[in-house]
Amino acid sequence: MTNLLLLFVCLVLGAILQQIKGFPKDAPRVLNALIIYVCLPAITLHYTTELSLNQRQVLPVLMPYILYGVGFVFFAVVSPLVGIDKSSAGALILTAGISSISFVGFPIFELLYGKAGLEIGILMSQAGSFVVCGTLGIITASIYSAKQLSYQGIIRNILSFPPFISFCIALLLNLCGYHFPSLVGEILQKLGQPFTVLALLSIGLQLSFRREDLQIKPLLYGLLYKLVLAPTFIYILYLLILGEHTALGKQCVIGAALGSMNTSTIIAANYGLNPKLATQMVSISIPLSFITVAFWYWLVNFF
Repeated sequence: MTNLLLLFVCLVLGAILQQIKGFPKDAPRVLNALIIYVCLPAITLHYTTELSLNQRQVLPVLMPYILYGVGFVFFAVVSPLVGIDKSSAGALILTAGISSISFVGFPIFELLYGKAGLEIGILMSQAGSFVVCGTLGIITASIYSAKQLSYQGIIRNILSFPPFISFCIALLLNLCGYHFPSLVGEILQKLGQPFTVLALLSIGLQLSFRREDLQIKPLLYGLLYKLVLAPTFIYILYLLILGEHTALGKQCVIGAALGSMNTSTIIAANYGLNPKLATQMVSISIPLSFITVAFWYWLVNFF
């Protein structure tokens, strides 16, 4: 409930700040830069070095990759058929293809599955959705924003993306068994703490529900995939085909049913992939996902 209220407050505050005369118009760009260069690297370094990796955790780590891959194919095929332009298709792949595991998922996982659920959520986020966003997301943004595809440019974008660099460093430290001293860990944690507020304010500053700004058709297709098709696919794959009728398998379905990841919106905006559609996807899908999560939790536990 706290996170939902924070979402509402930040979005409203961002919308109010938009109307204040003299408020910097490039504020979202500045906030996005702080998130990408400071908050996300700090979060990644702090949590990834502390992860405990084992074979049983492959399924929750793979879920965000599967979700994104299926979403990429879905929008690549459907968008030309229904008249969704390239920029909007790229924005939908980024936002509908990645769940908000940390912001929305962490409190839900802890509520439904306790401390063990939160630990799986951290793994699903740090080794899953964050890496997907920083690698496949950057590749997608480069492809859909570039007039002429440059593989060298795509590789350069990935290798120069600060959260991805941080993940590589943190993963290496993890595999070597190194843990940051408590003081360093606390500093990293505090540097990463503003992430949620800054990201939601950035979205609020770009949010517009004016009739001329609403993009109903692509928005409906994005919500259809994010809230209906994505969790259905994971449910069929994990529970029906793989037979993973455990708390781990069920949690993967819940993770797939969550709203869009706010970081993906920031990447879409930075690459000019229909920022208005991307912000609408996050601001609408997250509140709606509380309903879809309740439905999928009931389904996986009673069927």
